Amino acid sequence: MLETNAIFGDPKQILLALSGQHHLPELLPAAVRLLAQRSTIALARIWLLRPPLHGDCGKCALADECHQRDRCLHLVTSYGNSATDEQEHWTRADGKFRRFPQGGRKIGRIASTGESMLINTLQEGHEWIVSPEWIHRQQIVALAGLPLVYRGETLGVLAIFAREPIEQSCQEWLHMIADHLAAAIANARAIEEIEELKSHLELENEYLREEVAGTAFGDLVGRSPALDTIAQQINLVAPTESSVLILGESGTGKEVVARELHRRSSRRDRPLIKVNCAAIPRELYESEFFGHSKGSFTGALRDRAGRFELADGGTLFLDEIGEIPLDLQAKLLRVLQEGELERIGEERTRKVNVRIIAATNRELRQEALEGRFRQDLYYRLSVFPIEVPPLRDRLEDVGLLAEHFLARYSRQLGRAELRLTLGNVKQLQEYDWPGNVRELQHVIERAAIVASNGRLTFDLPKPARTGSRSPKHASKREGANSSEPIYTMAEMRDREADNIRRALEHSDGKVYGKNGAAARLGVKPTTLASRIKSLGIR
Repeated sequence: MLETNAIFGDPKQILLALSGQHHLPELLPAAVRLLAQRSTIALARIWLLRPPLHGDCGKCALADECHQRDRCLHLVTSYGNSATDEQEHWTRADGKFRRFPQGGRKIGRIASTGESMLINTLQEGHEWIVSPEWIHRQQIVALAGLPLVYRGETLGVLAIFAREPIEQSCQEWLHMIADHLAAAIANARAIEEIEELKSHLELENEYLREEVAGTAFGDLVGRSPALDTIAQQINLVAPTESSVLILGESGTGKEVVARELHRRSSRRDRPLIKVNCAAIPRELYESEFFGHSKGSFTGALRDRAGRFELADGGTLFLDEIGEIPLDLQAKLLRVLQEGELERIGEERTRKVNVRIIAATNRELRQEALEGRFRQDLYYRLSVFPIEVPPLRDRLEDVGLLAEHFLARYSRQLGRAELRLTLGNVKQLQEYDWPGNVRELQHVIERAAIVASNGRLTFDLPKPARTGSRSPKHASKREGANSSEPIYTMAEMRDREADNIRRALEHSDGKVYGKNGAAARLGVKPTTLASRIKSLGIR
């Protein structure tokens, strides 16, 4: 029998080298390379106890021997020296024995009992040896298997295949190395968990800073019947875990509704994470949603948690949900149904507990019927739909919203003298607001900036809704003829759409320019383009 130094080299140097490694991807390969640095060691391997990967059990060669499906031994690193080829080193971590069930075979028994194993008679043949020809060809005579135990918990198994018998003193050194390795693994895991939490908090803080800087507009403001209906719906569904689909034109305040749903839910103390699905490049969707591991693709310089992980325990707001590509919708549906995901480049399955609130300005139901959006995903998202009406359908709220925005910009600009007059409010209520509340916000901000002597002036196109006021407002017009017809809002929209179509026909389809439809109608081209889109004119 050879001494420890002859088989492994200097154990002190091995321990010293391992003590400088603090991350598992570097620690574990370094450990087996150091242990198998001499030709007297044929193979060194480490298995760690972990939950099985999603769908892994069905592909496992030892599935019939496994009776505990919650955890099994995963081969995480391997290094060996061939006796027939000096240039050949066994580093693959796959193959038939990449998994061992607890209690199954020799390796699994070491993990389940927590007892080490030493066999110096492999050349004599044993019925449990799967590849005796490999044992003879590689001149392997000994197997040492040691549990990796830290504070009473078995983390995995270290196995050594040697070409010389391993004596007792050498086994004592192996126990010392195994104990040191188990402690190093536990410390590395703790460090990784701390770094992951730190990264998670940094991402969350960065995200929250972006959200504070980019908030579209304030909380729900108004007193119209339409807004009362929305408030009642929020009060009903917010305390539940049901998915909510918020419908409405761009700029109507769908994000505000989402924030109110989160604020009144039991998840209010956890994050509300927003994803603007329309702003994500197609090739980055999966990384944005599910995260990625370092090196999984060009530019993946570090591990990154996706939006689902950031929202774990809280709410994920998927804005412009209709923009998600069809091929990703299936993966999204799986996460919503099973609460499980895998980062790109990582086999580990992660559990997440997320409530979904989605929003869209598209006719998602119709798109689902026409095959442009998955029907099963649509039904999953639209458990409780909430429709946010356009600003032109709740004119009672225009004055309150304008006051709300003016107070904000007065503070920001340090101009306390700014005030809205009744004339200002009337002018605002007579405009059609194709950009909805977001457009109103920008109009107030611009007016606050250019205000002179505390007087506000609004840069608005000429009213495009002559005669389209609500009956309440129409009845108060001076000199109104009681015989004049009163049109519903739907009729007025049809009339407006017909008028725009005629203008487009006379302009050969042009919107911009001297002879364009916008010039004929007396409105800004951008305003007309917005109305064309909102009215569904082709």
